[in-house]
Amino acid sequence: MDSQVEQLWQIANILGVVVIVAVVVLLTLLVMFVHRIHTRVVKIKISLEATKNNTADTALIGVTAGGVEAVLAEGLEHHLFLGRVLDKVRA
Repeated sequence: MDSQVEQLWQIANILGVVVIVAVVVLLTLLVMFVHRIHTRVVKIKISLEATKNNTADTALIGVTAGGVEAVLAEGLEHHLFLGRVLDKVRA
C-alpha cells in the first residue's frame, strides 16, 4: 500500500473514533438531561397533587369569609361604642 493511502486511512480512522466518542458523549448527556427532567416532572406532579388535596375544601372559604366579616363588623361596633363611652367618661 502506498504511504499516502495509509495516511488517509489513519486520518479516516482517527476521525471515525472522534465522531464515535462525540456521539457517545452527546447521547450520555441526553440521557442525563432526560432523567433529570423526568425526576423534576415527578416532583412537580407530587406537588400538584398535594396542592389539589390542600384545596379540596375550598367550598368552605365562602362560609369562612362570611364569618370573618361578621366578626370584623362586631369588633368595629365594639370599637365605636368604647370610643363614645371613653370620650364621655373623660369629659
